Amino acid sequence: MSTSLSRTETISLFSVAAACFGVLANTLQGDGEPLIASLAFSGIAFAFSYCLIRWLGNAFMKAGLKGRDMAKMRTTEIPETMGAVCAVVYLLVLIIFIPFPFYKDIVAATSGGGNRDVVIELQHVETGRLLHRFPHSKLASYLSATLSLQAVVILGVGDDLFDIRWRHKLLIPAFAAIPMLIVYFVDFGVTQVVVPVPLQRYLGELVDLGWLYYAYMAAIAIFCPNSINILAGINGIEVSQSLVIAVLLVLNDALYLAPFAPYPHPATDSHLFSLYLLLPFIGVSAALWAHNWYPARVFVGDTYCYFAGMVFAVVGILGHFSKTLLLLFIPQIFNFLYSAPQLLRLVPCPRHRLPRFNARTGLLEPSMATFRQPPSSSVAAALTLLHRLRLLRVSFDPDGRVVACTNLTLLNLWLVWWGPMREDRLALAIVAVQSAIGLLALVVRHRLALWVFREDNLYLLSRA
Repeated sequence: MSTSLSRTETISLFSVAAACFGVLANTLQGDGEPLIASLAFSGIAFAFSYCLIRWLGNAFMKAGLKGRDMAKMRTTEIPETMGAVCAVVYLLVLIIFIPFPFYKDIVAATSGGGNRDVVIELQHVETGRLLHRFPHSKLASYLSATLSLQAVVILGVGDDLFDIRWRHKLLIPAFAAIPMLIVYFVDFGVTQVVVPVPLQRYLGELVDLGWLYYAYMAAIAIFCPNSINILAGINGIEVSQSLVIAVLLVLNDALYLAPFAPYPHPATDSHLFSLYLLLPFIGVSAALWAHNWYPARVFVGDTYCYFAGMVFAVVGILGHFSKTLLLLFIPQIFNFLYSAPQLLRLVPCPRHRLPRFNARTGLLEPSMATFRQPPSSSVAAALTLLHRLRLLRVSFDPDGRVVACTNLTLLNLWLVWWGPMREDRLALAIVAVQSAIGLLALVVRHRLALWVFREDNLYLLSRA
């Protein structure tokens, strides 16, 4: 991969960065307008990430962070773990962004910041339809989110360096989530959930889950990063699915901030918080996508998967819309459940389950897991049933015993259904599925949810 930028790239990136710096300078002349500043920081994050990925590629390869793209005619080595570059840029942007949403309100409400002569009543500060204002009570949540993301990036880099085993690295995100969960306990502490209408006659309107709710949040923090890491193996798939989920979450946030949304709304601050984390993430991920899409010039590494998943877990938990988040993760949930027999070792699980590249046709085909010993009768019967339902492909020996089956991933299943295809077309198909299911999930969340719950929180005030 060339480490220098072309003339067109240089001019384009410089123009983007200059325009974004201009927007930042303009926001400082007014009330700060953090949402506009966050958009500008996202453009700056994109430009810097794009440049650093290009400039640091050879340095990463010299350090041994490299890999071969096995689904190509020529398996040349390319830089790996480049997701760490994007993660570092993202964290720096989050830190630099802190004064924009918080400093003015803190100074005005407390007479702090070295200006003891400025005193504005707190009641005046927190009234009015100023969507760009962000209550400083969210500062603890913002800092805990940053700390959790820093922790998961450090642990992810350690995984890329030392190639930690699956059974050990499964809990990596749980350790990184500790700061976030502690702040949730201290600052918010709500562990009650709304009971669906059909069950309210038995359980009441609310049920307090207590410590089980924290276990649920920890499970989300573990699942999101690992689910993106499992649905991987072809160029661009990790970044593409993350971008789709992030854009859908931004769309969900926009529903609460749009002019037609009821105001004041108790969820406004939570969705602003979500946007401040998601917009820079989209910026750095877009830069990485440009280098990781087919044919890939860099690999993202496990660091990016942990980093992306933890961003989603943080906004879902601290933004208080974890159910919506899980709806957008339906393809990842299916892929996890579909992969469970291999993850639980009921079916042989090779180290890499990516589709097999056919050098003669240049297409990807379903990869196979071979049984060294015949499976038990119950496993063989289950595999045979799935084979007849076209949910996998099984190979039998002349005696009718199962000797191999396709690896249990969504990528291989798609190839079983639709036959061999080129790598980029497979990635596009999965991205299309992710997008379609995500859009349908948002419709279900905000329209059909009334079949199960008495109201949707988006329209809560307008119905009151």
